[in-house]
Amino acid sequence: MKELIWHRQLLPAVSRYATRPFMLDASTGTATTYAEHGARVLRLASAMRKELGVEPGDRVGVMSLNSPAFEELYHAGLLGAAVLNPINLRFAPRELSHVLADSATKVVFADAWFAGVIDQVREAAGVKTVVLLGPGGDTAPHDHLYEDLIAAGEEVVPPEPEEDDPALLMYTGGTTGLPKGVLLSQRALMLTAYHIGLTVPTEVNDVYLAQVPMFHAASMGSIISAPTSGARIVTVPMFDPAAVMRAVEDHGCTNTIMVPTMIAMTFAHPDYRPERLSSLLRLTYGASPMPRPILDRLRREQPQLDLYQGYGMTESAALVTSLLPEDHLREDKLASAGRPVKGTVVTIRDPAGDEVPVGEVGEVCVRGGQFMTEYWRRPEETAEAFRDGWYHTGDAGRVDDEGYVYLVDRTKDMIVTGGENVYSTEVEQALAAHPGVAQVAVIGVPDDTWGEAVHAVVVLAPGATVTEEDLISHAKGLIAGYKVPKAVTFRDEPLPLSGAMKVLKRELRAPFWEGRGKGVN
Repeated sequence: MKELIWHRQLLPAVSRYATRPFMLDASTGTATTYAEHGARVLRLASAMRKELGVEPGDRVGVMSLNSPAFEELYHAGLLGAAVLNPINLRFAPRELSHVLADSATKVVFADAWFAGVIDQVREAAGVKTVVLLGPGGDTAPHDHLYEDLIAAGEEVVPPEPEEDDPALLMYTGGTTGLPKGVLLSQRALMLTAYHIGLTVPTEVNDVYLAQVPMFHAASMGSIISAPTSGARIVTVPMFDPAAVMRAVEDHGCTNTIMVPTMIAMTFAHPDYRPERLSSLLRLTYGASPMPRPILDRLRREQPQLDLYQGYGMTESAALVTSLLPEDHLREDKLASAGRPVKGTVVTIRDPAGDEVPVGEVGEVCVRGGQFMTEYWRRPEETAEAFRDGWYHTGDAGRVDDEGYVYLVDRTKDMIVTGGENVYSTEVEQALAAHPGVAQVAVIGVPDDTWGEAVHAVVVLAPGATVTEEDLISHAKGLIAGYKVPKAVTFRDEPLPLSGAMKVLKRELRAPFWEGRGKGVN
């Protein structure tokens, strides 16, 4: 079958919206129309085969800041030129070498920021060719220049792939400590495009701000959904509150996605004023829990916004559930992640694999056509993830009698103290309600009496004077005594974040568990 392939999405959009503006790089002013973008993508796909020897199914790496070129590479890959391997910019050299070698990636496209990093590992990882994106050819190591490849290509439409053909290989955290590849098919990505389009409307006159890292699954809105609607896409190289506010103002951006950390950082910026974001009409948030004070401020200062919360994972090509704007008007649903998107089923199961009653906590398990084909060359881990026909997310949650999904925690972040389960997100929400708290993460630390003790790591708001006793007393008024942190560590610097702007709790835990040989007591 060939209905759910990128040929049937991109090429009609290029024809329909040919003269409309498509992409703008806010950092350089470089702009293309839909027709120009389509021509460049076809020439790129042609040059990848003719000049680089890349065949359909070969893995091609991209390590770059956000840019129109990144989008072109995605689209050439989705047209069947290759299986794109977008690389996390935060990977350490050991992780980077593993990802390139594990995927047998022979060709890597990198900008000047990362070409040197690729060069350091290319021999060990088996990389044969490095293509430089953007400027820097006089200093950054490379074998080809990207624009030379575009010029050498021909505007020829590649043969259509099948729905089940691989399209994207994205690496995510692995149980061994090294990332594992998530292989996504044409079908999975096109279903995701439909899910996003049916959930968060993007219209022909909209301007979509692409600010989340393009290596992350959360970028699918700008990569595969917005292009089919005739919308304009504006990119910023990386998230920066000043650049984001400037892009929204200068280009009238209407749609974007942000994780809660990004929103909090924007509010905290000295140049933030509510009117600077007034053109935004739709904001999707997700990837980590939204602190209630941030949500309340967002609704108060940006009343024009339709708010959407999205829950998903790399393995689902992004979206599983969504909390819609009308749901945000219901106080009783604000703590939920919404209901499953069309064609997706969510159930809550116990460790034996049995469904639990409504309202009880268990593991969130999902079925849907948008899920990965496999963990790359890891059949046992794939089978474990999809046991009994359900994808097991590793998230603890519950479902109410209306089908709304409530995420309680990552199962690995659950703290067991004195035999009681404590979900770190609940404690974090309680502490975040204190006006003096800017950032908070709650972790389990070893305790000889309780096994694990609840411990909070806090960054205070500028000018705030708050003590450990203040926060513990505050928490006691909101949550049960056994959930209240036994101790609080204050940090002057921000909490460590992943490339997807999630708090790296493993880095916060490490000093407490050092030398114990395991991460639980």
